[in-house]
Amino acid sequence: MTEPALAHRLDGLLFFPVTAFAPDGSLALDTYRAHVRAGVDAGAGAVFAACGTGEFHALTRDDFRACVTAAVEEVAGAVPVVAGTGYGTATAVELARVAEEAGADGLLALPPYLVRAGQRGLLRHYTELAAATRLDVIVYQRDNAVFTPETVVELARTPGIVGFKDGLGDLDLLQRTLSAVRTELPGTPFRWFNGLPTAELTGLAYRGIGVRLYSSAVFCFAPEIALAFHGALEEGDEERVRLLLDGFYRPLVELRNRGNGYAVSLVKAGVRLRGLDVGEVRPPLAEPEPAHVAELAALIERGLELVGK
Repeated sequence: MTEPALAHRLDGLLFFPVTAFAPDGSLALDTYRAHVRAGVDAGAGAVFAACGTGEFHALTRDDFRACVTAAVEEVAGAVPVVAGTGYGTATAVELARVAEEAGADGLLALPPYLVRAGQRGLLRHYTELAAATRLDVIVYQRDNAVFTPETVVELARTPGIVGFKDGLGDLDLLQRTLSAVRTELPGTPFRWFNGLPTAELTGLAYRGIGVRLYSSAVFCFAPEIALAFHGALEEGDEERVRLLLDGFYRPLVELRNRGNGYAVSLVKAGVRLRGLDVGEVRPPLAEPEPAHVAELAALIERGLELVGK
């Protein structure tokens, strides 16, 4: 029987594992495997390997191949594995082919490197990427890759492009985009994702316009909290949602906002605090301040208490 397309397989909490490094900065593949395996065992709905939280920007091509291969092997078909790709079109295509050879199920197409392209250039970039690989592609809107509703309609028409992840947070634009795709392409199985850092904080707002899937950085280091919150959202348990927003997620976001790069480095610190030494971030990112790590430890304890763990 043919495997269902990626768009039909994505469900539940989306796990973006950190990439583990040894003290000398090299890839710590055994630790990475353990991290991925623990996430799948905890109940991840999909694994997004070598993406933003996985320091895609800092990986060599060999690192990238090793991470995607390891994720595919550890997941063993239990859930989809989606690999990051990005930079310019030629490099994005090369990495897409590496991911395809490694056995990935799909691609998360990160914004192009540095340049702020117009809509025609962005459309060409993503359509050429989709045409160059058999893997399904999810387009990631953020930073220098911001799309008009008309462009997203064209992306959704493109064979191989199956989803759109929003990391911009402009709900007016996203609502108009959703409406345009629904109107122009009724019945198209196009998937929408909340891709903001600590997406739980905006989960209620995104659900209000029909976007239910989201990536959870918290799942990397506190799957118990992430799953409890996701369950409360799914069940409509507003009291528990507010309890976790007020007692854990809002303070976490306020802590995250106190340092550049904390959307990654603070997550890695959290994984270490929970007992898995995934190493430090690679430059140009830097480690969180020790006082901030101590605050994170206290926050994790509070979050676990809130969910009864």
